[in-house]
Amino acid sequence: MLDRIKLESLRKKYPVGSRVRLIKMNDPYGKLKPDDEGTVRCIDDIGTIFVAWDCGSSLGIVYGEDACKLI
Repeated sequence: MLDRIKLESLRKKYPVGSRVRLIKMNDPYGKLKPDDEGTVRCIDDIGTIFVAWDCGSSLGIVYGEDACKLI
């Protein structure tokens, strides 16, 4: 679990409405692939970044497991 300072930093780095590109996702059943893009909807209290992916998916990016970057 993230401490308060790291969570605040994550929320500042990925504000709601910002655009992200997927780098990697540790989900063998998911349909997302690297370079998919989407819009940040929210970040929950454990640091999962919820994204409205352009492909229609809504899978979250799990802190410490998956990776994305701002575009």
